[in-house]
Amino acid sequence: MKKISGLILFSFLVFHSCMEEPDMQPNTNKGNFEALWKIIDTKYCYLDYKGVDWDSVHTVYQVRVDTVKNEFGFFNLLGSMLGELKDGHVNLYSDFNRSRYWRWFTDYPSNFSSPLVFSDRYLGDDYLIAGGMRYGKIANGTIGYIYYGDLDDVFTDVNISYIFNYFASCSALIVDVRNNGGGYLDLSGKLASYFFTEEKVTGYMAHKTGTGHSDFSSPVKIKTTPHKTIRWERPVAVLTNRMSYSATNEFVCRMKQAPHAVVIGDQTGGGGGLPLSSEIPNGWMVRFSASPIYDADMNHIEWGIEPDIPVEMKPEDEASGYDTIIERAITYLMLK
Repeated sequence: MKKISGLILFSFLVFHSCMEEPDMQPNTNKGNFEALWKIIDTKYCYLDYKGVDWDSVHTVYQVRVDTVKNEFGFFNLLGSMLGELKDGHVNLYSDFNRSRYWRWFTDYPSNFSSPLVFSDRYLGDDYLIAGGMRYGKIANGTIGYIYYGDLDDVFTDVNISYIFNYFASCSALIVDVRNNGGGYLDLSGKLASYFFTEEKVTGYMAHKTGTGHSDFSSPVKIKTTPHKTIRWERPVAVLTNRMSYSATNEFVCRMKQAPHAVVIGDQTGGGGGLPLSSEIPNGWMVRFSASPIYDADMNHIEWGIEPDIPVEMKPEDEASGYDTIIERAITYLMLK
């Protein structure tokens, strides 16, 4: 998530500007360790929800601080400590490396094959491109298919208008966001807006209001407002897998409330916390989840969103040139 929109940004900054900053620490290994541990202890939003005993983590890693031999070893130690949070939004940045936690998707089947998507059965090699969206007609021209792989790729109303007009003769639409690891948060709401006919509460967000692990504000409503002129009011299937993460996860959360939408595939990867960044004394930056986002029923979306129709890719289908998840979507949409 790289860009935050409107009211969400305003309330996010107001709440976090009021939070107390941790005490300054010296620029030593011990001081940097304590500073990083304290930032997470006071600002990270999922310690209680995930059941992380952060005090025990301190005990385990503190004794290892004096054993590291250089800054690379120290960086790896801090990165390992942050890995205890099991959060893809948590990173430590230095001039020579970036720590990351990838097991939110590497521990699971991919449920996606780019060569299949771009095979002749689906998009082929003569597909159209608009605003980062690859699109074409499949199922003998009866269903529109969009592959959108990166919410960093900005699209406009003009792009979407052309795409929807191209699919005017199609009875249904597939929006495939598998392997879309996120990007601009405001684009998730914008993309969802084309599939709503009335304003709906599609989620909530809370903000840290103090240094306690469970010091949160009352939840703020996240609303999805329909686009004034561009709307798809026929069936739409959203295809997901574990690499549908961060802002894409939030898009799927919104689409679960869209009137003609169904989510098909694997559970999304999650990434439900709005990130914030801070600095430790040696200049390294840490990014962490600061504000939890919930679905319309106030359930956390940090660990991902279950599809309406769970589908796994079958090796025998792949070997025969079929994408199991796309085929299941086609079958479902043909019956609508």
